[in-house]
Amino acid sequence: MFSKKTAEKFELWGKRKGRSSQPLLPQLPIPRSYDYVLVADKIDDEEDQRTLRQKAFIEQLEKKNISVTRVVHEEKIFFGLRAPKEIFDDYQYLLKVSDSCNWCGDDRSSVNQATRIRIVHFILNNTFINTGENLLELLEKDAFETIFCLHERREQKELRNKWARWTALFTNQPVDDVKSYFGEKVALYYLWLGWYTKLLVPAAVLGVVVFLYGLAFFNTNLLIKEVCDSTVIMCPRCDGDRCHVWKLSDTCVYAKVSHLFDNEGTVAFAMCMAIWATLFLELWKRHRARHVSKWKVYDWCEEEEELILEIVNDPNCEPNKFRHSYFRSTLVLALVTLMLMLIIGLAQALVVFRVVAAPLISEGSWEFARDHANTVAVMIGAVLHYVTIQIMTRVNRWVSLKLCEIEKPNSFAAMERNFTVKMFTFQFFTLFSSLFYVAFFLGRINGHPGNYSRISKWRLEECHPSGCLTDLFIQMAVIMLLKQTLNNIFEYTVPLVKRYFARKMTKKLRRMCGRCYRKSCRREPCDICKLRDWLKNYKLTKTDAFSLFNEFLEMVVQFSFTTIFVAAFPLAPLLALINNIFEIRLDAIKMVRLERRLVPRKTNDIGIWTKILEAIGVLAVIANGLVIGVSSDFIPRLVYRYRYGPCANGFKDIPCMQGYINDTLSIASMRHSNVMADFDLKQMVVDGNFNVSECSYKDYRSPEDYSLTSQFWTVLAVRFAFVILFEHVVVVCKFIAAWFVPNNPMHVKNERLHDKLARLKEELTEQKPKKCTEV
Repeated sequence: MFSKKTAEKFELWGKRKGRSSQPLLPQLPIPRSYDYVLVADKIDDEEDQRTLRQKAFIEQLEKKNISVTRVVHEEKIFFGLRAPKEIFDDYQYLLKVSDSCNWCGDDRSSVNQATRIRIVHFILNNTFINTGENLLELLEKDAFETIFCLHERREQKELRNKWARWTALFTNQPVDDVKSYFGEKVALYYLWLGWYTKLLVPAAVLGVVVFLYGLAFFNTNLLIKEVCDSTVIMCPRCDGDRCHVWKLSDTCVYAKVSHLFDNEGTVAFAMCMAIWATLFLELWKRHRARHVSKWKVYDWCEEEEELILEIVNDPNCEPNKFRHSYFRSTLVLALVTLMLMLIIGLAQALVVFRVVAAPLISEGSWEFARDHANTVAVMIGAVLHYVTIQIMTRVNRWVSLKLCEIEKPNSFAAMERNFTVKMFTFQFFTLFSSLFYVAFFLGRINGHPGNYSRISKWRLEECHPSGCLTDLFIQMAVIMLLKQTLNNIFEYTVPLVKRYFARKMTKKLRRMCGRCYRKSCRREPCDICKLRDWLKNYKLTKTDAFSLFNEFLEMVVQFSFTTIFVAAFPLAPLLALINNIFEIRLDAIKMVRLERRLVPRKTNDIGIWTKILEAIGVLAVIANGLVIGVSSDFIPRLVYRYRYGPCANGFKDIPCMQGYINDTLSIASMRHSNVMADFDLKQMVVDGNFNVSECSYKDYRSPEDYSLTSQFWTVLAVRFAFVILFEHVVVVCKFIAAWFVPNNPMHVKNERLHDKLARLKEELTEQKPKKCTEV
């Protein structure tokens, strides 16, 4: 069919030639669409093994009545594949009689192009030549270069106008149209991402309120004033002549930043985010139920779908039986453990890097870096952590696939589940091992003057007197900003560049195809016109079975950042919200315009990701309880206010928190021989010419023998009590929220009930004429 614009051009051309106003050519029938296209290198040698494998595979497809159209273009051979109607009739019948059919959605009345692609994709991947090789192995041996399904121009254009454009940034997503074009699996991803983005709005607002609460007391907070006005001399943070004692007041800015993320509002915010994670999942289950019920796939079964496709492909097939091997399971478990140890080892290597970098930076020539050596080391470590994440992502993918091959699952769905669990586990440890160290170990295993913990000759890092939460905030902020920003830039620009060059290469074919329409192609497009669409799709960015997995993984990792350490970074939901608003359109533009069409897949849920999100929700409760109870200064401040401060001792006219900073510091004296071994006399010089004989460090220790004081044990006991209380209260709230919100709305249950009743009545109506005929 001509486009409207082309028809108008032909009509104008006819008028100029003195012809009638009728179209120049009769209306052409809509050409039959191709289900798949195979691409191979053109090889002149007929006896070449690659050529023989090509012919053998094409012969096997023709035996299944799949028509093959061969088009040669330059050094490539394109094979257009179209499956016969009988295959889809068999699929419809088997689907109708299966237990998982609940009116079967769009597949009951007719088979659309998305369903055709899914069925043909299964047949292609389960077709074997006489050597026992399937399509995947032929692709690995270069018998074929690639395989892809075609975009439908009309539907693609509609999606582009409705959805895949930047001007639609704040419009609702047409998930029903996405389902019809890309299948239920892609539609559920965008449905989940849209729901996640909407529910991030209240979380982001609450995070901003907590941030503003800290900002409101930025200049009036008593603890900040104590740091900024302090005359306390602090012990050197590292070794070396250039690492001197320093004044606590030098870190006034650091203390202000710490208070922004370590205040009383953080506790309430962490509790709210833990409950938010539960409400998000429960409300998502209801939201999902509405749509899968409308799409008639609520009772769809993954295993039964694969059995139906097996029969359609080969009526004499045998089922892939479930297998379990204790040896394979033990081997996989051992290899997973080794991989996790490697990942944790890399996290420790980053710790060593910061330990070594801090003293080296302090001895450098850049004055700003010397004055803020620890902070600069933490930021460089965070950037290095991001680079490690990018490298390990590729390693983790390769290892996960190899482990799945060892397990030998009986279906692609089982392999996808196993791969998802392993890949996410590896990625989680890659991303969070360093963060867990900063949150729970930094500054707690470094020792004290006279008995410092060391790696070789370098001392371990120390926390700032205002707490370690700022170090965790810096680490999270750098990783989130770099990961989200750079990933989105690369995800968008690389396919865009490829599309630009693809347009230039197909421009000539487009002109040739226009001339071709004026001469011939009365009934069906010729090779040039077929090739125009094939080449246009061929030049798009390649997609595979795990393309959607990458998008899910990116968002679930972001969900982890948003919930697990949110107590240290209240602005994380806001950053996630801003990113997701653009992420939805970016992914839509990529899928519709810049990438080859994804194979439409059928499903009724986001699968194993639901259980992963539930596990993250539980881990968020534990991690946030530990961050507040162990990492932040919330508990020491609480203990000081009600046990050791002025108000606890009856001084009502004095602010309750006055003297807190000095109370958290212990004194190291040069009179002790062990301290003299750690500190050189050159280090005990402040302001260039003033020698000091003692300095302070953050801890609860006696100045005489450096033993832990009773206040330390009191604070520790309250810390553990708070963690236990926090986690139990939040877990109870999570269970109440999960119980209070039903997974399925009532109208969905009633609709399913009516659908099942209507189906049973239809079966009975169809059965009665058969009985009458038999009589």
